[in-house]
Amino acid sequence: MKLARNQLVLIALVCAAPAVLGWLAYALHWTAGPTANYGELIEPRPLAGAPMDAFKGKWVLVTFDAPACDAPCERKLYVVRQVRRAQGQEMERIERLWVLTAPGAPKAALVAATDGERLAQASPAFRERFPGVVEEHIYLVDPLGNVMMRWPAEPDPAKMIKDLQRLLKYSRFG
Repeated sequence: MKLARNQLVLIALVCAAPAVLGWLAYALHWTAGPTANYGELIEPRPLAGAPMDAFKGKWVLVTFDAPACDAPCERKLYVVRQVRRAQGQEMERIERLWVLTAPGAPKAALVAATDGERLAQASPAFRERFPGVVEEHIYLVDPLGNVMMRWPAEPDPAKMIKDLQRLLKYSRFG
């Protein structure tokens, strides 16, 4: 009799263990390990109005820099251009936007080198929609117009390419 009761308790414990362990993992915010993405996922923030109206239905890589672009700025623009090109056939789903943080116009040679990157002037309201110090990141806006990911200003291009490939593969939008 005692053996049957012990077996019944053991069976109940084995059946309840996954639910109890799952609840503990959730309550203690346990994660299995590092995430697969290189870029930092951020709480989606909707963007509306200029200059984003021109990009509806496209993924947009957004950079913020002054028109007097220094060497780190040029490198960031180069990386963004190359990351887009590395997408192959999927590159048509991605647009690039350089938001100027000061009045003025960039050098004509630099604009030509960006190969089709669009320019826009930053309004304070537009800048506020992007988290962090905007010049220190490259942002990704989804086809629905939400800021949803960012990378450091000097990213690892291979990892950034991998992030975008994964997003484009699984996304039904854009």
